[in-house]
Amino acid sequence: MSEKKEKEGIGWGKQKLEFLPQRALWVANQRLLLIADVHLGKAEHLQSHGIPLPSDGDAENISRIEKLVDQHQPEELVILGDLIHHPRSVSSLLRQQITALVERLDCKVSWIEGNHDRGSSLGPLQRDASQSRQGLWLSHEPEVPPEGLLNVCGHLHPVSILRQSSDRLRLPCFSFVQTIPRLVLPAFGRLTGGQPAERTSKQWVVADGTVLALPKSLRPGEHPARWRQSSRSA
Repeated sequence: MSEKKEKEGIGWGKQKLEFLPQRALWVANQRLLLIADVHLGKAEHLQSHGIPLPSDGDAENISRIEKLVDQHQPEELVILGDLIHHPRSVSSLLRQQITALVERLDCKVSWIEGNHDRGSSLGPLQRDASQSRQGLWLSHEPEVPPEGLLNVCGHLHPVSILRQSSDRLRLPCFSFVQTIPRLVLPAFGRLTGGQPAERTSKQWVVADGTVLALPKSLRPGEHPARWRQSSRSA
């Protein structure tokens, strides 16, 4: 019988932060589930600018959130910003879908405001500022955390870039910089781009329903100058 592979993640204090292949973070001792950058309504926003895209992505992302909550049964789901792509892209149907989702979920749902969320209203959900959770500082954009806390954020849509000869592969990743300290989550939404993770960070890529630690030796194509920790729009 093969040994069960230990789940990928990092330790912070006495907590284990588990990286989920659904591009989410699970903190078991707090029963806390975190996602970032869903960007609901993005297809409709791009359609309004003449870019033809299918409109079924929102239903898929909402379904993924519900399945994730059903699987882990958290006490709280925290959305680390950019739940929507633009206030004007929130249709009445999408507003109804979000309201129905929140009502179905058997847990508290918190929504930390992202740069794309500003000025938006989503029924029962209220936008919150950055805040702490037992050793974690939760924010949308990267922030310098209070002493002793780990900044867990989104916004940057980190990806690992692998190159071999003419082949080039971009994979969403979890990116951890211990010196700050900061953990950046990959974008949860399907219709999102990405930018290279900080070159000194430890990275775990999400591929084929698996999370894998990425050795630095497999990251020959990184471009440090493209990394931004500022409040650049993602």
